Amino acid sequence: MLPKIGIWRNLSESRRREALAGYLFILPWLLGFLVFFLGPIIASLILSFTRWNIVGDPNWVGLDNYITIFTEDLRFKKSVEVTLTYSLFYLPLEVICGIGLAVLMNLKLRGIGIFRTIFYMPSVVPQVAAALVWVWMLNQRYGVINTLLSNVGVDGPNWLGSPQYVLPSLILIALWGVGGSAIIYLAGLQNIPEVMYEAATVDGANSFQKFFRITLPLLTPTIFFQLVLGLIGVFQTFTP
Repeated sequence: MLPKIGIWRNLSESRRREALAGYLFILPWLLGFLVFFLGPIIASLILSFTRWNIVGDPNWVGLDNYITIFTEDLRFKKSVEVTLTYSLFYLPLEVICGIGLAVLMNLKLRGIGIFRTIFYMPSVVPQVAAALVWVWMLNQRYGVINTLLSNVGVDGPNWLGSPQYVLPSLILIALWGVGGSAIIYLAGLQNIPEVMYEAATVDGANSFQKFFRITLPLLTPTIFFQLVLGLIGVFQTFTP
């Protein structure tokens, strides 16, 4: 704390005003974070060691809730199983599709900005609206997908009502918004120095060699970042 005080004292008056203005600008976000995120997280952690019916006072039970949920709650076990299965298939597909789209959007083509906007649009559509559209498209009786299948003589399944098809359907719906990940991968691609590709071309490297020996290794931090965010999102998708 003392070095920070010293740094503050060494700032000029104008720099102090700029710093103070910055703190004031982030103050609403900071208050919202404390009230709506950090506070509930801490409260939930404390209450997880108690038994509370909201009406009376919480009773401290220690680790009993955790022991019960891991040993007796079948719904929790099923939720974990479904979540892990979903993660196993969705995360690799998200990385592959995201990088593939990013490579396409990184091409030097006329009007590429329009294509980038089109690919990114699903990411900004409200989730409620997107969910309603997909429920309509995957409806067993009058959905667009089953209608197309029936036109070629295929009896469409109950995509969202059958245990066999619901998980693949959810993965498909999630991949529809992969444009947001592609934009982040695109930013990573554009940070790779062009001189490295030029040197590889001089050495006789083809497109695949450039991708696997230059692009992919230098994109690893971005991939790891997206995997972490994707894993967090996956575990927020299913609840017991």
